[in-house]
Amino acid sequence: MGITKHIQELKLRVSAKRMFKALVTESHSIPLPDAIKSIEILHGDGSAGTIRKTNLADGSYVKIRIEAVDIDNQVSKYTVIEGPMLGNKIESIHYEQKFEDSSDGGCVAKIVSEYHTKGDIQLKEEEVKAINDQALGFYTLSEEYLHANPNVCA
Repeated sequence: MGITKHIQELKLRVSAKRMFKALVTESHSIPLPDAIKSIEILHGDGSAGTIRKTNLADGSYVKIRIEAVDIDNQVSKYTVIEGPMLGNKIESIHYEQKFEDSSDGGCVAKIVSEYHTKGDIQLKEEEVKAINDQALGFYTLSEEYLHANPNVCA
């Protein structure tokens, strides 16, 4: 199995606490109708070991397994275990995201992605970028929603 690692920092206009809630602990309650149709908990209670299925607006879905949730440090780890983004080359995608407040009232999301490929397949840079861009879209949509609704996830 090959592993391709990608590290990214994303500057957001919303506090770390609110972004963490919106994307991790309260993601099921943030309406993003242009991107997400529904979120189902298939197993667990939202903590480590939980299996969650996100049904996307385009008719596809993503199934993840939550590996760790650290509310105090605003860190979460999860693995994409099923969905079309894996295609026929990727076995799983492991994500670690950490949200840190910045001096302007917003935050920085530090995102580490590890793409575990099938066999010895090596991913091309543009393949990794396409998947990352899709994932980062959820951060941007959540940020926009929270910015427009300051009492949500407060």
